[in-house]
Amino acid sequence: MIAFAANSVLARLALGADEIGAIGYTGVRLAAGAAVLLTLLAWRAARNHSSHFAIDGSWFGAAALVCYALAFSIAYLMLGAGTGALILFASVQIGMVSWAILKGDRPGPPELLGMGIAFAALIYLVSPGLVAPSPFGALLMAAAGLSWAAYSLIGRGSRSPLADTAGNFIRCFPLALGLIAVGVLTHAPSAVGVAYGVASGAVASGLGYALWYSALPDLSRTRAALVQLTVPAIAAVAGALIIGEPLTARLIISSAGVLGGIAFAVIASQRRKARARS
Repeated sequence: MIAFAANSVLARLALGADEIGAIGYTGVRLAAGAAVLLTLLAWRAARNHSSHFAIDGSWFGAAALVCYALAFSIAYLMLGAGTGALILFASVQIGMVSWAILKGDRPGPPELLGMGIAFAALIYLVSPGLVAPSPFGALLMAAAGLSWAAYSLIGRGSRSPLADTAGNFIRCFPLALGLIAVGVLTHAPSAVGVAYGVASGAVASGLGYALWYSALPDLSRTRAALVQLTVPAIAAVAGALIIGEPLTARLIISSAGVLGGIAFAVIASQRRKARARS
């Protein structure tokens, strides 16, 4: 979760200070992730005394990854680290719950109440006011969250997290090079901006996602969802300490409503399913 929160902080450090453009940053992040994951696959094959290694994943996973990364970068031109992370992970949970409903799951009143509280708190966060976030930035981050929800659903049940994550990133590599080229032409990056992008792609994204998918089989769906709710809080605190972003009353109240509502809904869902099985 620290790696996920680091993505928000690194994006704000790079984009908020205008060290690199959003398009170039996305390209560097995806390319760095592909490079480090390919290196890990080669290292694992060498350790197992094999000259071959599998690159799995899918084009659908790669497409969802690109949509997430690009919308995420552009949104962070306009949003603070904590606000962006809150909108992102709220949208992820809303997207995954919506998919479950479309697949036939019927949430009970407690779950609907929890999601209603979360949605109302999210509306409060983006409602007009002196400290309201950019509406366009919030919309883009919501799109990033829905793309990440799709990426998570595509990768659910992965039997080879490293190979799947690497395959998705490697499929993005040609596009990443194109994004880097466009970024250099439209907004020449600084060395610091490139370094932030590499750190985000290689460590916080590539390694972070591989570790997350490795941990998922040992976590229940409820625990996995609840653990992810720590990311906005980590990002908000890190944004305040590292970047100097203010922890506004609106952000604190909205965070309590969004995270509390989602946690209530997730726990209620788990209890309903447990009763149905018994």
